[in-house]
Amino acid sequence: MPPYDVLVVDDSVFMRKIISDFIGEDPELRVVGTARNGREAIEMVKKLNPNAVTMDIEMPEMNGLDALRTIMREHPVPVIMLSSLTQAGAMETIRALDLGAFDFVGKPSGSISLDLYKVKQNLLEKLRVAVRTKVKGVHAPIRPVSSQTVKPAVKTEKRSVAQPAPLEHLVAIGTSTGGPRALHQVLSQIPDGFRAPVLIVQHMPPNFTKSLAQRLDSDSYLRVVEAEPGMVLKSATAYVAPGGYHMTVARNGANSYKIHLSKEDPRNGHRPSVDVLFESLLPLKELKRHIVIMTGMGSDGAKGMLALKQSGAITTIAEAEQTCVVYGMPRAAVELGCVTDVLPLQQIAARLMQAVGGQS
Repeated sequence: MPPYDVLVVDDSVFMRKIISDFIGEDPELRVVGTARNGREAIEMVKKLNPNAVTMDIEMPEMNGLDALRTIMREHPVPVIMLSSLTQAGAMETIRALDLGAFDFVGKPSGSISLDLYKVKQNLLEKLRVAVRTKVKGVHAPIRPVSSQTVKPAVKTEKRSVAQPAPLEHLVAIGTSTGGPRALHQVLSQIPDGFRAPVLIVQHMPPNFTKSLAQRLDSDSYLRVVEAEPGMVLKSATAYVAPGGYHMTVARNGANSYKIHLSKEDPRNGHRPSVDVLFESLLPLKELKRHIVIMTGMGSDGAKGMLALKQSGAITTIAEAEQTCVVYGMPRAAVELGCVTDVLPLQQIAARLMQAVGGQS
């Protein structure tokens, strides 16, 4: 079938040329058209029916977020956002993923004309997957994109009076492409008082993981934080591995566990790596370990899940193909034969609650 058609959207003539040249170097891809702003992008998606779109966020007349919202509602197509590697850019990117963006490529602010060459390989790799992916329409974001949701006051009260209890269970989740929406789906369905900490590795660069944790926290009864070194694990709290660091867990005295972060070499091309987290849980056999792999490219986490299953992990869950944005990481785990449950996304939280038991 190749070459696949890609629409390039950017308000800069030079950037449209640079991105188009990158895409033109890949024999599987071709640029079918370019657009200068979101309004032109919407019309050209309807006219050209591309297999994928690259979309800048900041553009005149109509920005990338508004264009993405319309495209995913009226003519769904995989959209890869070009995002500034700043805190503000990270928040906009999380909003784009809420609205149905397939993935994103970070571009440094400032002299992006030269810096973008550094992310060429990343862009082409994601485009090769995107053009082969059928995406579903998104008629509304999974949460408001203009303001954060305020947690119920009763939740704060419960947290302030809750008494710490010895840990019996631990949940670990690994995900990549499509992960932010998947994580929201799962975490937002877990009630207050969940009797386990939740460790999360989402393949993302620095800044983006902090923004992701903040967005997930705003809509979850769990407390969701970006992990910091030395944090002691607590029930009803989710810890997101920070971009650029491997996250591991180690014993911290009797029935206490703390987080370690490291800058060791990437594993499976990633730092943080799901396998690195999963492997750190192998010695913790006194805990009932519940392991989840959700949507994402590649196979990161599959070998770690297999090792955990062999060492006595109670529950090993892979997201089912029909709900994955990319059925790569879950497929790898299923093919290794280490999965106890293959579940659509909307059933994963219920299975975890069943496995962990009641509330504390």
